Amino acid sequence: MSAAYGGFWIRLLAALIDTFLFMLVEAPFVLLAYGPGYYSLDTTQMVRGWVDVLVTIVMPLVATILFWRWKRATPGKMLLKLEVVDGDTGETPSVGQCVLRYVGYFLAAIPCGLGLLFIFFDERKRGWHDRLANTVVRRR
Repeated sequence: MSAAYGGFWIRLLAALIDTFLFMLVEAPFVLLAYGPGYYSLDTTQMVRGWVDVLVTIVMPLVATILFWRWKRATPGKMLLKLEVVDGDTGETPSVGQCVLRYVGYFLAAIPCGLGLLFIFFDERKRGWHDRLANTVVRRR
Protein backbone atom coordinates (compact mmCIF):
# COMPACT_ATOMS: atom_id res chain seq x y z
CA MET A 1 0.00 0.00 0.00
CA SER A 2 1.67 3.21 -1.08
CA ALA A 3 0.40 6.31 0.66
CA ALA A 4 1.48 9.49 2.37
CA TYR A 5 1.56 8.61 6.04
CA GLY A 6 0.66 10.96 8.88
CA GLY A 7 3.78 11.89 10.81
CA PHE A 8 4.31 12.65 14.47
CA TRP A 9 3.53 16.39 14.58
CA ILE A 10 0.28 16.31 12.64
CA ARG A 11 -0.88 13.34 14.70
CA LEU A 12 0.03 15.16 17.91
CA LEU A 13 -2.05 18.14 16.76
CA ALA A 14 -4.97 15.79 16.00
CA ALA A 15 -4.66 14.27 19.49
CA LEU A 16 -4.67 17.73 21.08
CA ILE A 17 -7.80 18.66 19.13
CA ASP A 18 -9.48 15.42 20.24
CA THR A 19 -8.47 16.01 23.86
CA PHE A 20 -9.96 19.50 23.78
CA LEU A 21 -13.20 18.22 22.24
CA PHE A 22 -13.46 15.38 24.78
CA MET A 23 -12.95 17.88 27.60
CA LEU A 24 -15.78 20.04 26.24
CA VAL A 25 -18.10 17.03 26.30
CA GLU A 26 -16.89 15.64 29.63
CA ALA A 27 -16.80 18.86 31.66
CA PRO A 28 -20.56 19.42 32.11
CA PHE A 29 -21.07 15.85 33.34
CA VAL A 30 -18.25 15.83 35.88
CA LEU A 31 -19.04 19.36 37.04
CA LEU A 32 -22.68 18.38 37.63
CA ALA A 33 -21.65 15.24 39.50
CA TYR A 34 -18.70 16.58 41.54
CA GLY A 35 -18.80 20.39 41.40
CA PRO A 36 -16.10 22.87 40.41
CA GLY A 37 -13.60 21.26 42.82
CA TYR A 38 -13.27 18.38 40.36
CA TYR A 39 -10.73 20.36 38.36
CA SER A 40 -8.69 21.43 41.40
CA LEU A 41 -5.03 20.57 41.73
CA ASP A 42 -5.82 18.06 44.50
CA THR A 43 -4.63 14.77 43.06
CA THR A 44 -5.19 12.56 46.09
CA GLN A 45 -8.03 10.78 44.28
CA MET A 46 -7.46 9.55 40.74
CA VAL A 47 -11.05 8.38 40.30
CA ARG A 48 -13.83 10.15 42.16
CA GLY A 49 -16.74 7.82 41.41
CA TRP A 50 -18.77 5.94 38.81
CA VAL A 51 -19.60 9.11 36.83
CA ASP A 52 -15.89 9.84 36.59
CA VAL A 53 -15.17 6.33 35.27
CA LEU A 54 -18.07 6.44 32.81
CA VAL A 55 -17.39 9.92 31.47
CA THR A 56 -13.59 10.09 31.43
CA ILE A 57 -12.66 6.47 30.70
CA VAL A 58 -15.51 4.50 29.13
CA MET A 59 -17.02 7.27 26.99
CA PRO A 60 -13.73 8.27 25.27
CA LEU A 61 -12.86 4.60 24.65
CA VAL A 62 -16.25 3.84 23.04
CA ALA A 63 -16.36 7.12 21.10
CA THR A 64 -12.84 6.68 19.72
CA ILE A 65 -13.47 3.12 18.58
CA LEU A 66 -16.81 4.10 17.01
CA PHE A 67 -15.15 6.99 15.14
CA TRP A 68 -12.35 4.73 13.87
CA ARG A 69 -14.94 2.23 12.61
CA TRP A 70 -17.46 4.74 11.25
CA LYS A 71 -15.24 7.50 9.83
CA ARG A 72 -11.76 5.90 10.04
CA ALA A 73 -10.75 8.91 12.11
CA THR A 74 -11.47 10.86 15.25
CA PRO A 75 -12.64 14.48 14.82
CA GLY A 76 -9.06 15.77 15.15
CA LYS A 77 -7.82 13.44 12.44
CA MET A 78 -10.80 14.32 10.22
CA LEU A 79 -10.02 18.04 10.55
CA LEU A 80 -6.44 17.37 9.51
CA LYS A 81 -7.43 14.99 6.70
CA LEU A 82 -5.96 11.86 8.25
CA GLU A 83 -7.44 8.37 8.51
CA VAL A 84 -6.68 5.16 10.41
CA VAL A 85 -6.66 2.08 8.18
CA ASP A 86 -5.65 -1.57 8.25
CA GLY A 87 -1.91 -1.80 7.61
CA ASP A 88 -2.23 -4.52 4.95
CA THR A 89 -5.44 -3.75 3.08
CA GLY A 90 -5.99 -0.02 3.56
CA GLU A 91 -9.56 -0.80 4.61
CA THR A 92 -11.40 0.17 7.80
CA PRO A 93 -9.79 -1.52 10.81
CA SER A 94 -11.76 -4.28 12.55
CA VAL A 95 -13.22 -3.79 16.02
CA GLY A 96 -10.42 -5.99 17.37
CA GLN A 97 -7.78 -3.82 15.72
CA CYS A 98 -9.43 -0.70 17.12
CA VAL A 99 -9.45 -2.10 20.65
CA LEU A 100 -5.81 -3.19 20.34
CA ARG A 101 -4.86 0.23 18.99
CA TYR A 102 -6.59 2.02 21.87
CA VAL A 103 -4.93 -0.20 24.49
CA GLY A 104 -1.68 0.22 22.59
CA TYR A 105 -1.73 3.98 23.22
CA PHE A 106 -1.21 3.30 26.91
CA LEU A 107 1.52 0.74 26.29
CA ALA A 108 3.27 3.18 23.94
CA ALA A 109 3.03 6.05 26.44
CA ILE A 110 4.16 4.19 29.58
CA PRO A 111 7.92 4.13 28.88
CA CYS A 112 8.24 7.95 28.71
CA GLY A 113 6.30 8.08 25.43
CA LEU A 114 8.94 6.03 23.63
CA GLY A 115 6.33 4.01 21.73
CA LEU A 116 4.82 7.24 20.40
CA LEU A 117 8.20 8.70 19.48
CA PHE A 118 8.77 5.59 17.39
CA ILE A 119 6.59 7.35 14.77
CA PHE A 120 9.65 9.47 13.94
CA PHE A 121 11.74 6.43 13.01
CA ASP A 122 9.32 3.98 11.40
CA GLU A 123 9.20 3.95 7.58
CA ARG A 124 5.38 3.91 7.69
CA LYS A 125 5.18 6.39 10.60
CA ARG A 126 3.79 3.78 12.99
CA GLY A 127 3.91 3.97 16.75
CA TRP A 128 3.80 0.87 18.91
CA HIS A 129 0.01 1.13 19.05
CA ASP A 130 -0.12 1.00 15.23
CA ARG A 131 2.23 -1.95 15.08
CA LEU A 132 0.29 -3.84 17.75
CA ALA A 133 -3.00 -3.37 15.86
CA ASN A 134 -1.49 -3.52 12.35
CA THR A 135 -2.83 -0.08 11.43
CA VAL A 136 -1.37 2.98 9.76
CA VAL A 137 -2.40 6.62 9.73
CA ARG A 138 -2.40 8.08 6.25
CA ARG A 139 -3.36 11.35 4.66
CA ARG A 140 -6.67 11.33 2.80
